[in-house]
Amino acid sequence: MNRFQDVQGHLRGHRYHWLVTGAAGFIGSNLVEGLLKLGQRVTGLDNFATGHQHNLDQVRELVGEQAWAGFDFINGDIRAAADCARACEGIDFVLHQAALGSVSRSIADPVTTNDVNVGGFLNMLVAARDARVRRFVYAASSSTYGDHPALPKVEGVIGNPLSPYAVTKYVNEMYADVFARCYGTEAIGLRYFNVFGPRQDPHGAYAAVIPQWVAALIEGGELRINGDGETSRDFCFIDNVVQANLLAAMAAPDAANQVYNVALNERTSLNQLHQMMCAILVKQFPHLEGHTPNYVDFRAGDVRHSQADISKAASMLGYAPTHRIDEGLQQAMAWYVRNLAPAA
Repeated sequence: MNRFQDVQGHLRGHRYHWLVTGAAGFIGSNLVEGLLKLGQRVTGLDNFATGHQHNLDQVRELVGEQAWAGFDFINGDIRAAADCARACEGIDFVLHQAALGSVSRSIADPVTTNDVNVGGFLNMLVAARDARVRRFVYAASSSTYGDHPALPKVEGVIGNPLSPYAVTKYVNEMYADVFARCYGTEAIGLRYFNVFGPRQDPHGAYAAVIPQWVAALIEGGELRINGDGETSRDFCFIDNVVQANLLAAMAAPDAANQVYNVALNERTSLNQLHQMMCAILVKQFPHLEGHTPNYVDFRAGDVRHSQADISKAASMLGYAPTHRIDEGLQQAMAWYVRNLAPAA
């Protein structure tokens, strides 16, 4: 039995109260789902800036009414200290996912990105400290590695940030470290690498690459690849991220007040990703036979290659990814086909 199975078994026999910020978003709603399926009590906080009610509706359908009875929702904003304080009342563990993602969004609007990702993060840390939560697990980011060229990325070696978004996520790590030193707060940062999976929004100017592409492929729209397609990423399926969050919350004290990579230690180029997605979808969508993307300019703020060393998370948290990219894509594509494909 591995560490995650141990944690799941423990949670089935012990009911804690969890706060998931950004609960109506992609990652947040998957965390809510996973916790409710384990019989946990969950409070969700979201202002629907990027999250959606239909994500929570889908979780309710998936977990059933009995488990859903353990969920409470607060429509609030992490930029409001009072909302954060209210949400943290009686909480054992915080899983802080609320943020404004996207490198390109931060370049277009650095002020709002900073207000949410730094100001909101600080509000949540203060609220968690004052409520004496057991542990504060937060979404960090691979963007923190910036322009450092070495691969795979190791937690202790970072470069210069390449976007306002990267700055905000690095500041989060520094604030968490300072709160540990000044107030004894236990926090763990999880540096996510290109997370994907069901309920990731395919629409909008700042949609992530996989949902954006699958929508274009299914709907027959233009699929753009920034650059030559040889840019590579360490794509990580959402189930691996849920595992990492629960492991971090339940990890031993010596694992706290550190950051961990959450990924696969694999690289997939954008050209390879396009081929894999087309291969999965072509049987249902014959128009994708021989599909050719449209190559456009490289995007400002993007790193060329990204790949994570996950040995620290494996040794300290017991992290063991259950889904490689091909397995994750199969599940993700099935969800998008059900939710995006036009009715026959």
